[in-house]
Amino acid sequence: MRTFTVTYEIVTPESAEFLSDVNSQGYISKGVRLREAIEDMLATRTNRVEGIEAIEPSSSLDYYRWIDVINGPEFDTGAQETRTLHLPDDITNASRGRILRLVKGR
Repeated sequence: MRTFTVTYEIVTPESAEFLSDVNSQGYISKGVRLREAIEDMLATRTNRVEGIEAIEPSSSLDYYRWIDVINGPEFDTGAQETRTLHLPDDITNASRGRILRLVKGR
């Protein structure tokens, strides 16, 4: 069974100014199936109000290794969260493309 990992980074206006961008970072989930990983990746407050700014795969010459969901800043705090789906090394390029289309379709 292939498992996936989802991580996050939060940048606040203050951290961008004083702490070289990242206020907090860590794991949302580790060792989960694809369906749960995608749900975890898209379960942000700004996503619930259609606040996603971009969904981008990592750039690579051979294949991409992760997919970022970049959320818009929260209205109250200005904090901006990025969640990343890390793809296993042993999946094919075709599967990577299908996963990207699946994430973009949600």
